[in-house]
Order: sequence, then C-alpha cells, then structure tokens
Amino acid sequence: MSAFKTLDDLGDVTGKVALVRVDLNLPMKDGLVTDETRIRASAPTIADLTAKGAKVLLLAHFGRPKGERSSTQSLSLVVGAVEKVIGQEIMFVPEVVGPVVAQSVGILGNGDVAILENTRFWKGEEANDPEFAKAIAENGDFFVNDAFSAAHRAHATTEGLAKLLPAYAGRSMQAELEALDAALGTPVKPVAAVVGGAKVSSKLDVLTHLVSQVDHLIIGGGMANTFLAAKGVDVGKSLCEHDLADTANSIIETADKSGCTVHLPYEVVVSKEFAANPPSLRTCNVHEVAADEMILDVGPSAVEALGDVLKTCRTLVWNGPMGAFETEPFDAATVSLAKTAAALTREGSLTSVAGGGDTVAALNHAGVAQDFSYISTAGGAFLEWMEGKELPGVAALSN
Repeated sequence: MSAFKTLDDLGDVTGKVALVRVDLNLPMKDGLVTDETRIRASAPTIADLTAKGAKVLLLAHFGRPKGERSSTQSLSLVVGAVEKVIGQEIMFVPEVVGPVVAQSVGILGNGDVAILENTRFWKGEEANDPEFAKAIAENGDFFVNDAFSAAHRAHATTEGLAKLLPAYAGRSMQAELEALDAALGTPVKPVAAVVGGAKVSSKLDVLTHLVSQVDHLIIGGGMANTFLAAKGVDVGKSLCEHDLADTANSIIETADKSGCTVHLPYEVVVSKEFAANPPSLRTCNVHEVAADEMILDVGPSAVEALGDVLKTCRTLVWNGPMGAFETEPFDAATVSLAKTAAALTREGSLTSVAGGGDTVAALNHAGVAQDFSYISTAGGAFLEWMEGKELPGVAALSN
C-alpha cells in the first residue's frame, strides 16, 4: 500500500480551513438518526483538527438526490446528531461553494465546525467535475479524507480535492488503511479468508482475487452450494447458481495452482422449509441431501474443522456469513466460527479483519465484534479492496 500523509504530518494549522470529507450517510427514521456509528468514526479526526485550532468544514453526501436539491436529503437533518457526538455546536451552511461558504468561514472561530450542504445536490460531485472541485477548494487550505466508505468513488470530494490541496488521511481512514494492509497488503502468513453470502455472482471478483492471495479460502453461505453443485454434489432445492458451475471450477483450479486450499462444507444443516427451528431440521453429510431439502448452514463438526484451520493461521479476512444467519438455528456456524476467530485474536495469535454490512451484523449477533482486530463498516469499498482494485479516494491521497 502506497504511503499517505496523516494528521501527524500537519504543521501549524491555527486559523487554517480544513475541508474534511466524512461519511454522514446515516440511517434515519421519522427525521431522527437511528445509528451514530459513522459519526463516531470521524469524531477523532474532528477533535484532532479543532484542538489544533483549525476551522473544520465537513463535506458529505446524504442519499441519492441525483444533482437536485431535496429537503428530505439535506444534511441540516443530521446536524443535531453530529453535535451530540462531538460535543460542540455546529454551524450549518446551505451551500458547498461560493460566497456563502466564504462568509461562513469568516464567522467561524478557530476550532469551530461547520457542515456544508449535501455535496450530491450538485451534479459536479458525482461527475468529479474539476471546476466544481476547484470552487470547493477555494474556501479551504488543506483536505482531509476520513470517508473510506466512499473511497471507491472518484467524486469531486473524494478524489478531485486531493489533487488541488495538500491531502491527508483522517484517523478513521488511517486506521482502515493500516488494518487492510495488515490483512492483505503485507500480511503475516498463513492467511485465511472466510467468504460467505448468498450468491457467487456478487463475489466473483473477490473469490478470483483471493485465491492468489491467501493460503486458505473458506466458502460458506449460499455460494458454497454453487461450488458443491459444480463438483457434482446434489444440493436438492438449495439456493444455488447452477449456471456458474464452470466459473466455480475454474476458481478451484486457480486455487490449486496458487497453493490455496479451498474449504467447502462436508457436513450441512438442512431443512425442507426455510423457517425458524423447522420440524424437518437435520444435520447430514453433504452427499445425503434429499431432493426436497435445502442446505441452510454448515454442520457443527465441519465448523469445528474450520476452527482448527484458523488455529494454524496468523491472519484472517472475513466477509459474509456461513449460513442463513438471520434465522435461528441457521446462525450456529457463523456464531461458532466467529467465536473461535475472536478467541484467537484475543490471545494474540490471529490478526482478524472483517467488513461488509451482513458481516458486521453477524459478528454483532455473535457478540464478538469488539474482539476482532478491525471491523470495516464500509460495504462497497471493502468489497472492491478485497477484489484487489485500486480505490480512487485512497490513490489520490498517496499521489
């Protein structure tokens, strides 16, 4: 991973204007923010800059207004929630460029914070229009990107600004990049990857990239059925992409050539219906699935064997659940393997990095999220990083 500047590289910024890209795309209900995780992620960066006496202008998008102003997607709606988390009053500025922003900067004292309006109200944001980026940059002295979750987008406020002003990674971005580097950039081997989820098609690029990077690839969730079917196993009426058999087999071939062991479930939990604790629930060998049954989780002895694999590894990257974890008892494999990974991390033998929405929910459900070395809240950016793609927002910081 290329080098990038952090807030530790800032000189005296008293009275200087920091344009800080954060993630304020927050879940709302009845006009109130329901989850403050993303605000808390950027709080250390904001605190660092205000303590140094900078004037902090927060840039963020909210929803998908497609270049039009919309009262229901104004960032004015999140100001109260941000004030509560960072513990200071915030000015709301209904523009992102022009004289209104310049006047607001004049009113702000050193160490004050303002939130500018939703950057996506302007078409120039998603188009990464250089003129729009230049107009934003005119009101700032330096740029801080603290929104890894938007780093896979080449937009004016994620990539454009980094080319126009001295650019730094915020604390959350820095932590993310350091964790990702430890997981796949320069990891301690052996490395294991757990990839779960419903469909192979959504994670094709991830699987293809990982087999050349890791020593053990553990495949769970509905996508395991596609691999099993490709190997000639009858998966009954399980969720399965039969048309991807050739793709699945070529991924396994690539893994063999790269010296990566692919682990598929040999014991599974099946049921005739997908419901909580169904009467037809049973555990069987993967070759004993009946035509009217579906595979909904990995069986306990297979999970134990996967736990033994993790005990031989030093690094783990995790994305996606092992079974249909939202419905009991099909959460058992995910919870069990997550607990093993957490215990190994606690005792210091494993560096564990996990990411993606389902994954965070699954690890919280297992009660082990706090024990992993790092959990990325980014969805798309984390997946693209797992696919080995360069993220424009990250690349711009290191130029």
